[in-house]
Amino acid sequence: MSCPDCYKGFILPGEPKGTTEGTAYFSPAPPLEDAKPTGSEKKAVVLLTDIFGLPLPNPRIIADHFAEELGIDVWVPDLFAGSPPLRVEQLEPYVPDRAGVKMSWWATIRLVLNALFSAHKLIAHRPSVAEPRVREFIAKIKADKGYERIGAVGYCFGGVMAARLGATDLVNTIVITHPGGISAAQLRAIKVPTSWALAQEDMGFKPKNAEDARAAFKEQEGRPDAVEYEFKVWDGTTHGFACRPNLAVPEVKAGYEGALEQTIAWFKKTL
Repeated sequence: MSCPDCYKGFILPGEPKGTTEGTAYFSPAPPLEDAKPTGSEKKAVVLLTDIFGLPLPNPRIIADHFAEELGIDVWVPDLFAGSPPLRVEQLEPYVPDRAGVKMSWWATIRLVLNALFSAHKLIAHRPSVAEPRVREFIAKIKADKGYERIGAVGYCFGGVMAARLGATDLVNTIVITHPGGISAAQLRAIKVPTSWALAQEDMGFKPKNAEDARAAFKEQEGRPDAVEYEFKVWDGTTHGFACRPNLAVPEVKAGYEGALEQTIAWFKKTL
């Protein structure tokens, strides 16, 4: 549900440019003369956050970037009914922000205490509780806005949500970025094109989890219902690099920017 790396990270530079509609953040497609062509169907992307939720500006800033680059609407729903498991004030670099660095004993103690204080919210907003909210949100914007195709990109906790959505008819393509735990059954249930952006070191989604996920998709190859997929592991990174990166570290900055481009390219190809 969460891992030590879920508590670490940094705030991105810049300010969100979108608006709030209901409880969700909305970054509209740029004006037609500025928008990049995406085809005749009406499309949108839904960005699913980590456990800091909407109060952290990072997902809103990233949503603005996607809206500009893809030329379509981007939505960031409130996964946690106004009460994210972690507050922005708890965003501290408790654990290493890059691969190959060991965690100090003092940071470990602080992390454990923080996790204990947050446990009740993590349980209250576990994936099985948040998923119905996401489904209802997507169904509503499709009905209200007339979207014909939806892409979903999820980070950390949101990556788990994206995997669950991939087994439904609500979305047409997904990007899963350094997710939490995803079961073998959930992997096999995904039926839409799927791109994975993974960290080199990740306590939430370890190399063995990545191997199992890759094997589950490879097993489908050659079948009529085979799902298009890709896996990319970004060197030098740890969990959280794509949404809470330390941009002062060159390899982390490269991974963050690379994952952005990976997501944009995937949606251009499959959405």
